[in-house]
Amino acid sequence: MSISLSDPSRDTLETFDNPFPDRNYVIETVCPEFTSLCPKTGQPDFGTLTITYIADRQCFELKSLKLYLQQYRNHGAFYERVTNLILDDLVAVTRPRWMRIDAAFTPRGGIRTTVIVEHGKRPQA
Repeated sequence: MSISLSDPSRDTLETFDNPFPDRNYVIETVCPEFTSLCPKTGQPDFGTLTITYIADRQCFELKSLKLYLQQYRNHGAFYERVTNLILDDLVAVTRPRWMRIDAAFTPRGGIRTTVIVEHGKRPQA
C-alpha cells in the first residue's frame, strides 16, 4: 500500500512582528500531539515536535501553527520528509535567524526515531 496525498499548505501560517527584533532570544514551542500518516501502511504516526528558533522580524502565530500542523493528519510521508517540509515552510514565512525542529516520533515495532533539522547558524542568545 502506498499513500500519496498533496503537501500541506504554508498559506495557513500567520506571523506577527517580533516585539524585540534587535535582541537574540530563544522561542521554544512544543507540539506534543503531532500526527501524520505512514506512506507505506496508511497507519498514523504520532510524535512530539519541538520548534526552537531565534526570530528576526517575524514570529509565527500559535493558532495558525496548530491549524497548519493538523493538515499533516491526512498526509502520507516518512518522518524525514515531514520534518523537513515543516522546517521549510516555517523558515519561508518567518525568515528566522536560526531555527531547529526536533521531531520525536513514538516507538513503532520497538524502534524510536527522532529527526532533527536546522536552518542557519545559531547566534548567541
